[in-house]
Amino acid sequence: MKKLILAAITVTTAASVFAQGTVAFVNRSAGGTSHVYSTAPGTPQLQGNGAADSPAGSATYGAGYTLIGTAGGMAASTTFAQLIGANGAGAAESSLLPGLGTTTFRTGGAAGNVVLVTETFNNIPLDAAAASFEMVAWDNSSGLYPTWTQASVAWGQNLIAAGRSAEFTVNNIGGVVNTPPGVEPQLQSFSIGIVPEPTTAALAGLGAAALLVFRRRK
Repeated sequence: MKKLILAAITVTTAASVFAQGTVAFVNRSAGGTSHVYSTAPGTPQLQGNGAADSPAGSATYGAGYTLIGTAGGMAASTTFAQLIGANGAGAAESSLLPGLGTTTFRTGGAAGNVVLVTETFNNIPLDAAAASFEMVAWDNSSGLYPTWTQASVAWGQNLIAAGRSAEFTVNNIGGVVNTPPGVEPQLQSFSIGIVPEPTTAALAGLGAAALLVFRRRK
């Protein structure tokens, strides 16, 4: 009998060690709606809600911005999305780690929105009071970048289009007591694209500076 009790305690302890905080990841819900856009080459990447979001914001997603999952934009089924997070409010961006789950986008009237998935985080405790998150999204049409860890490296090398939202905080993380909370309305819209090469950006900056000096001398 004692052996059975000890075994039960051991199993319960092991489960508590590996059980982690959860969040309901979807950017279209009763709590609010945000969107993710793909950008045309040369179009700046934006963060922040626009007029089509709830709550509405001041960001302008006009020409050059296309909702993922609509004609002319990136395909819904091969554009991946995930949450990266860390325990506590206002965590350093460098400490945010990917959750255990990815999702893809929807089409039609829900274009720019992801399919609901519950994200579990190894670095966020069950029922944590607060945690910091960012939404990330990337082009996996090649099938070579199934995770954000791989995709973020490829994005930095200008191999794929990707992007991330502004950081936000969610309270009462899911666990034993709390159900997984949604990320809206804290999550806000953003766009994804190719990161300009540093050398290209630097040359553009030097060119603009030279032009300014030349104009002043005239």
